[in-house]
Amino acid sequence: MSKVIEALEEYGKAHGYRITPPRKFVMDIIDGAQQPMSAYDVLDALGKKLDQPKPPTAYRALEFLTKHGFIHRIESLNAYISCGEDHQHRGSQFMICESCGRVEEVHVCHVPEGLSQQAAGKGFTLTHWNAELHGTCGECG
Repeated sequence: MSKVIEALEEYGKAHGYRITPPRKFVMDIIDGAQQPMSAYDVLDALGKKLDQPKPPTAYRALEFLTKHGFIHRIESLNAYISCGEDHQHRGSQFMICESCGRVEEVHVCHVPEGLSQQAAGKGFTLTHWNAELHGTCGECG
């Protein structure tokens, strides 16, 4: 069993969640992917592990894994990647190569001062944040 599936099962036990086979399969699929995966890609791959899975099965697993920090949704790509950290962060930043499609997760632990000041000045309470940086990776550059 992979470390990410072990972590998922431990998390489920610690927090009282059922870690169903579809959740495990979807986690394993996304964790093993070389590129971000759309929900349709996940559903296709899930079809190789389950007999004729219905779209809600994949969507429920994606929703659970995203909500609990095991995967991230890359908004601009409408796709998912496995979390590169320990699932305990309030924000993520992604560097997305527009040439090869590779996505690198990075972490700036604090909201940049300018954004923090803008939020505070408008009375906005920040709960989490994500940023996407688009460009060219070192291998493609």
